Amino acid sequence: MRRPCPPSPERSAELRRRFAEEARSERPDLSALCLLVGAEADGTLDEAGMDAAQMELDRLAGQLPYRPGDPRAWAQALCELLGERYGFRGCAADYQRLESSLLHRVLLRRRGLPILLSVVWMEVARRAGAPVYGVALPGHFVIGFGTAEEQVLADPFDGGRVLTGADAELLVVGATGAPLHPSMLVPAAPLEVVLRILNNIRAWATARPERSDVALWAVELSLLLPSHPARLRYERAQVLVQRGNFVEGAAELDAYAEVVAEVDVMTAERVRGMARAARARLN
Repeated sequence: MRRPCPPSPERSAELRRRFAEEARSERPDLSALCLLVGAEADGTLDEAGMDAAQMELDRLAGQLPYRPGDPRAWAQALCELLGERYGFRGCAADYQRLESSLLHRVLLRRRGLPILLSVVWMEVARRAGAPVYGVALPGHFVIGFGTAEEQVLADPFDGGRVLTGADAELLVVGATGAPLHPSMLVPAAPLEVVLRILNNIRAWATARPERSDVALWAVELSLLLPSHPARLRYERAQVLVQRGNFVEGAAELDAYAEVVAEVDVMTAERVRGMARAARARLN
């Protein structure tokens, strides 16, 4: 993906207003939030493009030939449609591409990270009436169908392959070295999915210091979510300082220090020292 032009400041402000509003709605729309992330990354994604992506999800849902009755039948039907017929899946190289985390690009390329492919599966299945949800296994996102008692897992990164219990165990052990625990199989809420997507984008940008612009908008979108780790303010401060915005970065460090001081005085003092050092770079 060639580096896209960012949206204008006015467009970015509008996207962020809509992102915050959607995130705080009673039932946040996962596909809408993902497309707003994509529009922040890619200034060429306009309203028509966002509408086209939603219509593509609708079109794919309309390709399901029937409404399967049980979770395994739903999983198999989605595998046959998206994985086999349309070729949605992932590969190792997708982890090196920012576009693998952008829903509109994943719909065009039919390639992406596990979590974005899972978003495609979930949004298509949801539109068709399936009992579908995301499952945030450590290190690898998959989807689930049905209740806990009859849960069927599928891996969109592997074309929607239906997973056995041993398959899921192997994914977790490979990522963490620890065994699969039932708590890992609970449905992930839409905002948890969005935060994990933004975490992936921030990790991608952190490995590429020249893309601190991406790190900054990703952390700022994360901060717009109703629930987020307090440490994100520290991360935003670091990115601001890295980009030469010492005044705002120092102010953010001081604000984070105030929060941390209630539980860890030594860390708060260290962060205040970082704020002083950032201001000293103005001289």
